[in-house]
Amino acid sequence: MHRYSQVTIAIHWLTAVLVIVAWFTAVSGPDARTDPSYVHFTVGLAVLLLVVPRLLARWAAAPRVEDPQRRWLDLAARAGHAVLYLLLVALPLTGWYAASRLGVPVSFLGISLPSLAAPVQGAPGEIADLHETGGTLILWLAGLHALIAIWHQFALKDRTLERMNPLAPSDLTQDG
Repeated sequence: MHRYSQVTIAIHWLTAVLVIVAWFTAVSGPDARTDPSYVHFTVGLAVLLLVVPRLLARWAAAPRVEDPQRRWLDLAARAGHAVLYLLLVALPLTGWYAASRLGVPVSFLGISLPSLAAPVQGAPGEIADLHETGGTLILWLAGLHALIAIWHQFALKDRTLERMNPLAPSDLTQDG
């Protein structure tokens, strides 16, 4: 059993917390234009920034668990992770785009960011709708991800949760 590095574990859990905070601080409809949630913008952009080191760490030192008896599980896990990573990139970008369409200035930690689109008077469009739907979808997928990890831990008894647990026993081999 190989364990993720402490840095990867920290980025994983920080990303999870930020996604939840982003969902709870989201504002939609007319309120998004008149009373935008700058916490939501900041947290969403932080998620986007964390994707880069997260992908680099995963590429460089992610422990591999491949069981030839369960090849379909490996393929499903890879597909699920790919969709989660796609959403971790797409949601902040579509949110930034939607804010730009609403004419809401976007900044990150006091740094003003350029608009990604020209402001409009009416609804911000399909991308904003996709952003809202994607925000709920990522929570469902993250919940499914957690349930599958629990199933691995307790049904398959493969110690999966210990790989990403910052408090797991140190008898696991450390990668990266």
